[in-house]
Amino acid sequence: MRTLTGIVTSKKMDKTLVLTTHSYKNHPKYKKRYRVSKKFFVHNPENKHEVGEKITVYESKPISKLKRWSTEKPTKEAKTEEAK
Repeated sequence: MRTLTGIVTSKKMDKTLVLTTHSYKNHPKYKKRYRVSKKFFVHNPENKHEVGEKITVYESKPISKLKRWSTEKPTKEAKTEEAK
C-alpha cells in the first residue's frame, strides 16, 4: 500500500481536501536541485483535518474522477469484502 505525506492546502469541498507534497529533483544538465510540488485530492469522510496540518494519506480504490487517496487506513476486512 502506497502512502504520501504532505500539507493540507485546501478543505473547501465537502469530504475532500487537497494535499500538497514536495520533492526535489536534479536538473539533468546543470545539476542544481529544484523543488517540485504536486497536488492530490484526498477523501476526508469526517472533515477532521485543517489547512496547514501535516498528514499521511493512503492509496485507495478510485472514489471519484480525481480522488484516489484516503485519510483513513484501509482495514483487512474491507479488502476481503472487495474480493467477494
